Parts: sequence; structure tokens; C-alpha cells
Amino acid sequence: MPWAERLSWGLALAAAFAGSAAAQNAQNPAAGAPLAGPYVSLGGGVNIQQDLLREPAPSIGLPHGRWIQLNPGAAGEFSLGWGFGNGLRLDVEVPYLNNHVSGISGAPARRAGGTEEKYGGMVNVMYDVSLGLPVVPYVGLGIGGLDVAHDGFNSSVEGFVFPRKPGNEVQGDFAYQGIVGLSYPIPMLPGLAMTAEYRFLGVLDPEPGYRTRVFNQDGETIGVGNVRDGNDFNHTVMLGLRYALFQPRPPVEAPEAAPPEGPPPAPPVVRTYLVFFDWDRADLTARARQIVAEAATASQQVQLTRIEVNGYTDSSGTPAYNKRLSVRRAESVASELIRDGVSEDDIEMKGLGESNPLVPTAKGVREPQNRRVEIILQ
Repeated sequence: MPWAERLSWGLALAAAFAGSAAAQNAQNPAAGAPLAGPYVSLGGGVNIQQDLLREPAPSIGLPHGRWIQLNPGAAGEFSLGWGFGNGLRLDVEVPYLNNHVSGISGAPARRAGGTEEKYGGMVNVMYDVSLGLPVVPYVGLGIGGLDVAHDGFNSSVEGFVFPRKPGNEVQGDFAYQGIVGLSYPIPMLPGLAMTAEYRFLGVLDPEPGYRTRVFNQDGETIGVGNVRDGNDFNHTVMLGLRYALFQPRPPVEAPEAAPPEGPPPAPPVVRTYLVFFDWDRADLTARARQIVAEAATASQQVQLTRIEVNGYTDSSGTPAYNKRLSVRRAESVASELIRDGVSEDDIEMKGLGESNPLVPTAKGVREPQNRRVEIILQ
């Protein structure tokens, strides 16, 4: 399967995984302020490539495998991504790695040289782990396809020379990687963060192989054909910058309102009028009508929010009977207030029975001051 086709399969699988993980994590969002929306990142650093296995090719006179050694080289990446707002991110990366051949392991090499480059496309699923720290750790997994280019590869051992074509030979295959990193948001530049990360990158043995000519030290060609290299592994350490696009501007704090000038307004005045009743009666006496009239007049002279009319009894009757009696007393006072010009809509009337006595007594005691209606203006 060509590596481009494998990359397309990788893109589809990664997108499906990201959608599933986003749905699960949406119910449990990470603490802090994880990335939400598009972002770009750029990084560069050093990569160390493990020794590369050159597999045996008996058909062209190479019966034994060898290990090609490479020097540390450069690494870089550019990514476009999307944060889902719950710690999960998905990005598409273009990586680049470069290493120079330094020698051949297990053989008395006379000469070795050339350059190996890797480039292509990767899809990474990342997750930011919010721990409430100034830095945010993250982990990731990636799959994709990379081209592996050999430029000027050549080597020689005792009795044989294995040159490559002078030009650039390219093969490609499936690639995968694991990522561990830290990001540090820069407070004075919203959306911008510094990153530091380690990556392990693996490329499956490139197919179908590299065309090679083998000849002896007398210049005689003794074999022409393809050779294959084994799996290709790189360890990369990079520093970079990541920028979240289209971030909302930080809110501008409104200036505090100046305290109002002058003294604070006085609290509303509450006025209470008491109307007393004879024992077991709910009709108004002459004195009671006079007090109700005073309350009605006062209600029209001040600004009110409500007028409470609360009826009470003493404890000489049963609780049920006293409840009904207190309601009748409250109704008598409310009716008198309405006759004196108070709007019915402004009156809140309640019968509270023998509760809240002015003079606490034992059960069954006839106490005149507890047989009352309170008119409260406020």
C-alpha cells in the first residue's frame, strides 16, 4: 500500500478517534482554560537517529546485514490544529529531520557518507493535562506517512564498495510517533505559549528499497539491485511557539462608580396601630373606629409599599376557633379602612389566631391586650 494511501487512512482514523474522545471529555472539561479553536505551532531542535539496519541482499553479493551509524541532526515541525476546549487537540503536522552518515558498525569501514532526510505529513491527537501549574503538560500520539530520502549514500568495507546513485533516492512508508511536552502560556501575549517537547518517531522499513551498485576495489561491477533498510527510529527534542488564533480580547474592567454624594437615604418609617376587641367579639368599638381612621389618614400622607392588617386572639378558646375569630377581626378592620378611603389592593390581611401575644399567658386566660388587630404601615 503506498504511503500516501496509508496517510489518508490514518487521517480518517485519527479524526474518528478525536470525535469520540471529544464527546466523552465534554462532560468532564479540564480545569483552567484549555485551547478552544484553531492554533498554529512551529518548533525546531535536535534529533538523534538510532543506527540504521542495512538488510542482507545475497542476490547482489551482500550476504550479511550491517548497521549504518548517523550523527545527530536537525529537526523541525510546523502544525495547524484545533482545540476542542476540554484539553483535547487535533493537529496536522509537517515534520522535517536530517542526519548525516558517520560510519558502519561491525565492519572495517574505509569510507561512509551521505545524508538521510525525512519529511511528509502526520496527524496528532494531543491532550493537555491541567494541573493548576504555570506550565501545562501534554501528551500525544501521531500517525502518518513520511518520505525517507538518501542523498549520496556511499560506504566501503574490505574488498567491496557500495556506492549509491549520485542523486537523491526517495522511498516512503507508514510512520508513527509519541509526544510528551510542556507549554508555558505567556501572560503578556494572550494566545501565545512556549513549548518544549520530546518525540519518538518510527518509520517502517521503506519499500521497495534503494537501487545499489556493488563493485570491487578494481572497479569491476559484481552486483546491481535493490537493498532495504530496516525500521528507522528518531529521538527528537524541540523548543517552539504555539499561537491560538482568534482569541477574545481580555475584558476591560469598568471604573468603579463614585459613591453618591450626600447622606444615605433614611430607612422607611414603619407605623403600627393597635385596635382592641371585647372578649369573643369581632365588631369595632367607637374607640376602635377612631384608631382605624387615624391609620387611614396616615396611610395617605406617606409613601407606602403595603399595609398589613394582622388579627389576633387571646388563649381562651380552641386554636381552630381562635384562628377563625382572628380572621373576622382582621376583616372588620380592613373593611373600615376601605370605608375610610384606603385602596383594597394596598391591604394585606391575615388572621394569626392566638400566636404572638403581647402579654404571654397560660392556656385559657382571657387577656384583653391579646385580643387585637395590628395595622402596620410600611
